[in-house]
Amino acid sequence: MRKSWLGFLAVALFTSLFTGAAEQDETTLRVMTYNIRYNNPGDGINAWPNRKDHVAEMIGKKANADLAGLQEALREQIDDLAARLPGYAWFGVGRDDGKDAGEFTPIFYRTDRFELLDHNTFWLSETPEVPGSKSWDAAITRIVTWGKFKEKASGIEFYHFNTHFDHIGRQARTESAKLVWKKIQELAPGRPVILTGDFNVPEKSEAYRVLTGATPEAAPVSDLQDARYLSQSGHQGPTSTFVNANWTQTREPESKIDFIFVRKEMQVLSHKVMDDQYDGRFPSDHLPVVAELKIVKP
Repeated sequence: MRKSWLGFLAVALFTSLFTGAAEQDETTLRVMTYNIRYNNPGDGINAWPNRKDHVAEMIGKKANADLAGLQEALREQIDDLAARLPGYAWFGVGRDDGKDAGEFTPIFYRTDRFELLDHNTFWLSETPEVPGSKSWDAAITRIVTWGKFKEKASGIEFYHFNTHFDHIGRQARTESAKLVWKKIQELAPGRPVILTGDFNVPEKSEAYRVLTGATPEAAPVSDLQDARYLSQSGHQGPTSTFVNANWTQTREPESKIDFIFVRKEMQVLSHKVMDDQYDGRFPSDHLPVVAELKIVKP
C-alpha cells in the first residue's frame, strides 16, 4: 500500500511538472485598439469630461484589456486614464515634439503581467527619426509607438506596435503601411508581433493590402493578418468601428477602419467590436476592437 501511494505521488508530481512546463511555452492575452477621440470642448455632451470615466471602464473593466493601444490621446487625457486604471502603466510621446505636445498613440499595459524591455516612437515620414516630421500628402504629423514586452509568467517576449494613419493623404497611408512593415522587420525579425491602430482605411485599400501581404508593393511581403479573420470563434459585435455624428449609432454600410493585426503564427481565440453605450451614447466616436490571442514561444 505504501509503495502504491508513493508511486501515485511520483506520477502526480511528474504530471504536474510536465503540465507546468507546457504552460510556460504559451500565454494568452487580451489586446485592445481604441481611438478615444481627442479632448475637444466643442463636442458638447460628448466632451471628454463627460466620458472619461466610461472610456476607462471600457479599457479596464468591460474589455479587461492586458494591452491597449490608444489613438488621439492628449497628455491630460492620458493622465486622467492613468488615474482611473490602477495596475496599468503606459508609454508614448506627443507627435508634435516627441515629448508632450500633440496627440499620443500610447500603449497601456498591466504591470503585474508584463515587463517592458524596450520602447520607442518613430514618425510616419521619410525621416522617421525626426520628431514632428511628415511626408507625402499627409495632412497631419503621424507616429507609431512600439514596445518590446516579456510576459512574466512564461518569459515569452513579443512586440506591440500602435499607430494612427493620416485621415487625408491616400499616398501617405500606403507609404505609412510600407514603413510600418519595414520597421517591424528591422525591430522584430521573426518575433511575435501585434499591430493595433486607427488606420483610416477600409479593407479594400492599398494600405490594408500592404499590411496583410496582399500586394507586392512591400518587399519583403508582410506576414501580418487581420485578427478578425483568424478568430477561432468568429467575429462578435458590429462590423463598423466608426460611429455617426451624434455617437449613437454605428455607420453603415460597414465602416471598419480600426484593426488588430498579428503575425500568422499567433492564434486568435476571439475577436470583438465593443458597442457598449452610456445613456444611449458611445464613449467615443470610434468603437474599440478587442482580440484574445495565444502566443507560443518561438
